[in-house]
Amino acid sequence: MGRKGSSGRLTASARRAQLIETARAVFAKRGYEAASMEEIAARAKVSKPIVYEHFGGKEGLYAVLVDREMDYVVARIADAISTGTPRERVERAALAFLSYVRDQPDGFVVLSRDAPVALARGGMSSLLNDVAERVADVFTSTFKKAGYDPRTAPIYAHALVGMVTFVGQWWTETRKPPVEEVSSHIAALAWMGLRHLPKRPKLAATPSASATDPTTTGQAGARKR
Repeated sequence: MGRKGSSGRLTASARRAQLIETARAVFAKRGYEAASMEEIAARAKVSKPIVYEHFGGKEGLYAVLVDREMDYVVARIADAISTGTPRERVERAALAFLSYVRDQPDGFVVLSRDAPVALARGGMSSLLNDVAERVADVFTSTFKKAGYDPRTAPIYAHALVGMVTFVGQWWTETRKPPVEEVSSHIAALAWMGLRHLPKRPKLAATPSASATDPTTTGQAGARKR
């Protein structure tokens, strides 16, 4: 509905959506530098000026694509962790992200690559921060109720998000086992750690002075010379 006007042509919004979908496949396959507006226009079966009319150029098109993918992933994970027990939220967060990796491989490839320097909002690093902030909000309230220091919630949120992301990158190369099984392993590892989390964790081994003080290392090197 609403995809074509009375003339039978795509509406402006439908054309824009089509161009974004086409560009996602091209950027995923070629990378930002190698992708061309000519190829995107040819695949979409439109003239190159139409692509420029909608996005102003390749950088603008790429920025819109990255923003859309990031908003989609963040919304998906935010919805997954909005309800349920703490363990269920951990499981749902992992499954939501890995399901995205499975169902939207081109989008994940685009986000996984380094964004052009000119773009203010980057790809994967910005996505991880956005997602980790949502997860940290959930962890903060849970930590408060359990008597833990809520200021440490971002540490665990970033750790969980980073773990899931790297596993997702590994999974794109193996494509097995199923994401549901992978999610269950990640959730089990994360939950067992969170469940038995000490109130004030400390390092089991006391770091040596040389490992913690850079001036000590420098002095030792000077004595050797």
